[in-house]
Amino acid sequence: MDPRQVSRVDTLIYAVYYAPRGRYRLYMVASEIARRYLSPTDYLIGIIGDEGSGKSTLIRGLFPGLELTNEDEGVNLREAPIYSFSPDDYFSGHTFHIDVRHELAFKQKYKIKEAIRRAVEHKRRVVVEHFDLIYDILGCNAHVLIGIGEEIIVARPTVFGPFPENIKAIVERTIKYRLMAHSAEDITVAILERDYHYRSPGPLIHSDVRHGFVINFPQRPDIDIDELEEKVKAIIKADVPISQIGEEAIQVGDMRIYCTGPRTHVHRSGEIENFRLLKEFRLNPLTNDYMLVGMVGQKAIAGFEDIIEYMDIED
Repeated sequence: MDPRQVSRVDTLIYAVYYAPRGRYRLYMVASEIARRYLSPTDYLIGIIGDEGSGKSTLIRGLFPGLELTNEDEGVNLREAPIYSFSPDDYFSGHTFHIDVRHELAFKQKYKIKEAIRRAVEHKRRVVVEHFDLIYDILGCNAHVLIGIGEEIIVARPTVFGPFPENIKAIVERTIKYRLMAHSAEDITVAILERDYHYRSPGPLIHSDVRHGFVINFPQRPDIDIDELEEKVKAIIKADVPISQIGEEAIQVGDMRIYCTGPRTHVHRSGEIENFRLLKEFRLNPLTNDYMLVGMVGQKAIAGFEDIIEYMDIED
């Protein structure tokens, strides 16, 4: 391993990335995280996040080709391969996935623990979804903890933390902003298409900002931002249902909207809180794009200051 990478990994407390809302953007971030922070000797990977946060997409980006034993959208009826793992089988898999929340419906906790420990002890990688549900009896922390809420948190725990409950508390507190921002973003894009003839997928580029979204335009749009904001607010006030249609579309009231992250939404438009648009287009001098910035929710403390627990050492 490159000595510079060893230094970076060993001194990592935690890294924080915006959690993109589209499937392909999330794949790209996951690939970057894998390249930067995962090593071949990281055998226990803990994944933490709520339903609809994008855990399955994140895992697919981190470990391309890994067969997921279960996910929120469907149930794999076959027993997880980790239970049949034998260290004597030369052709046994090297990387296993297990969804603890799903497995707890069928197996006792100690059985899940034994399967994970056996694989790790024989230097097999285990990706444990809902790691916080098994940590209490596992007897060890993960080599790498990854939580997904509004942000993706990557941590390499020491005896001082971070601990799964720290990561879980943050992602549970922030996921609502990601869901609200994504729904507001898609409604805004739908109105841009319908009323202002900006088409997606197409020239619009999407990016992220805390508690909000950014839509980039290659030229300065001829759009009244106040008018656009009022049109979005009208749909939010109508409290229409938001539902998934297939793999790349959602239904918002009577509007069908293209979306590559159709599960990462609030259930109704009325759940979007305090939507507003910044009242001017911001020019990015590096790309010469004009940015339309939308925000949701209120300023809130996420809890990152509590992510590490320090131990007082007496002389």
